[in-house]
Amino acid sequence: MNYDVTVIGSGPGGYVAAIRCAQLGLKTAIVERYSTLGGTCLNVGCIPSKALLDSSEHYHNAKEKFATHGIHLKDLTVDMPQMISRKDEVVDQTVKGLDFLMKKNKIDVFQGHGTFVSANQIEVNKADGSKETIQTAKAIIATGSKPITPASFNYDKKRIITSTEALNIKEVPEKMVVIGGGVIGLELGSVYARLGTSVEVVEFLDSIIPGMDKDCGKELMRSLKKLGVTFHLKHMVTTVENTGDKVKVGVKSKDGDKTFDIEADYCLVAIGRRPYTDKLGLENIGVEKDEKGRIKVDHHLQTSVPGIYAIGDVIEGAMLAHKAEEEGVFVAEVMAGQKPHIDYNLIPGVVYTWPEVAGVGKTETQLKEEGRAYKVGKFPFKALGRARASMDTDGMIKVLADKATDEILGVHMVGPRVADVIAEAVALMEFRASAEDASRMSHAHPTYTEALKEAALAATDNRALHV
Repeated sequence: MNYDVTVIGSGPGGYVAAIRCAQLGLKTAIVERYSTLGGTCLNVGCIPSKALLDSSEHYHNAKEKFATHGIHLKDLTVDMPQMISRKDEVVDQTVKGLDFLMKKNKIDVFQGHGTFVSANQIEVNKADGSKETIQTAKAIIATGSKPITPASFNYDKKRIITSTEALNIKEVPEKMVVIGGGVIGLELGSVYARLGTSVEVVEFLDSIIPGMDKDCGKELMRSLKKLGVTFHLKHMVTTVENTGDKVKVGVKSKDGDKTFDIEADYCLVAIGRRPYTDKLGLENIGVEKDEKGRIKVDHHLQTSVPGIYAIGDVIEGAMLAHKAEEEGVFVAEVMAGQKPHIDYNLIPGVVYTWPEVAGVGKTETQLKEEGRAYKVGKFPFKALGRARASMDTDGMIKVLADKATDEILGVHMVGPRVADVIAEAVALMEFRASAEDASRMSHAHPTYTEALKEAALAATDNRALHV
């Protein structure tokens, strides 16, 4: 069992890296410690959460909007077990698709926990206690991340849960506390808020989705408040206790003047994720890590050990599935002697609440910190005919352009289907388009993408046509 390259971890970064390596003619193996391929994203992350987000949005629309459309229902209920079952079917179909791709590309799959014995030898410890050893010329570490669960939060997978357990609650809770106002907490919090759960979010900072443009955070908070979500910004959690059939969360204001308790059915801990390199044997081969436990890599994503590369959540940068995929392709092509390139500034970020949030490039805060002269163009979805037709009028699109050259520096959106619309902004910025370039492109009417054209017009010379 000698391989040109062995990939440890089969999440989006790992399996894409393996496929690209195989396409380039490298004899490839992939090691996965769980019984199914796909990593966190396909099994307990991106895919199942989107399935529940869509299901909960259908229910919310039926309850809140159908009557306005002239559609009347009675005895509307949530069948939570069926909702979970459908989610599981989506995951199963997606994972089976990966099995097919591995066979199609002649990639050998090893189930078990991979550990480096040496730079060219990986031991696979299987669930049945047996072991297998792989000889490999090169390796790619793509082991992803795990939720951060401080000991003081008493994470028990029952009442005090992470996103993994939140995907399998079999009844609609009366109340849920979410610790953390980031992407994961707000996505899953919004699922249950739509289904009727009273949701309270505790966030230490003064805004939600802090990594994104501040205007996006404000717009999203406004929409989530309409769902009934309560926010405690600039507050910290001091204690979390499972009291049996409830959980009690102690909260303190950032300045320490105010303390209170929140009692709920569940406490969702969503304060971030940590690189997962447990029992990987990095110490056996001398792979260096930084102070945050991330694997150090050079500009080719090679670690301190020649021939060993790392991608995705285990290295510095945004913990995004599509970022890991880009890095997987990048490393495979570097190994094959090509000269690939990744522009990290042009990797979009998305929040799959409803309305959705998406952004690419520089935020307004970053431009101010850099001292760069810029101009702003905004357009609200409430002024868009397509959005009014679908009753999705919350949100806006914001274009940031260089004041002198008009080059688009950042695009930030809150609104319907902006997770898809953002790709247009990425394409424009990939070719270093100006705001005027975007404003002169013909956009089909009526569509959500017209809001981007209008925002570009607003940034060009305050020329938006429909506000």
